[in-house]
Amino acid sequence: MAGSSTTELSTPIFNGENYEFWSIRMKTILKSHGLWDLVENGFDASDPKKEKKKIEDSQVAEVEKPTMAEILMKDARALGLISGAVSDPIFPRIVNEETSKGAGDILKQEFRGDKQVKSVKLQGLRREFEYTHMKDSESLSVYLARLFDIMNQMKSYGEDLSRERVVQKIVD
Repeated sequence: MAGSSTTELSTPIFNGENYEFWSIRMKTILKSHGLWDLVENGFDASDPKKEKKKIEDSQVAEVEKPTMAEILMKDARALGLISGAVSDPIFPRIVNEETSKGAGDILKQEFRGDKQVKSVKLQGLRREFEYTHMKDSESLSVYLARLFDIMNQMKSYGEDLSRERVVQKIVD
């Protein structure tokens, strides 16, 4: 078709580092394919009626209720996207999972950590934010890039810095 183009989102490869950023990117990609609800909530293959009710109650707006075969196909696509978005050393951890939710949960549990792990990581990032200062040999853009990287990591762990605090940090 002349004049039309399709843009396919490329999946980032997760190598065991920066899980929070990778998971945000994957969530966007899975949402764009209409698959995120399956990864987040899963489905009950043993009771198709229960699954239809669950999908009706979810935020997915579909005119027709999907059949179990359609749900399984969508879940297989989601699992395929997740499997293709992890590096070879990470893949064996999810190879035996049969659902996208199972694979997603394994990765989340192993690489995101529990509340205590998140709390410790966030505490370290807060300290790093407080002690980050512009070096004499550093340009403003390099300093801001470092600072925004720390702030983005903090945000991925649920910390929101006020605009005033950010401005205060830059001015100090």
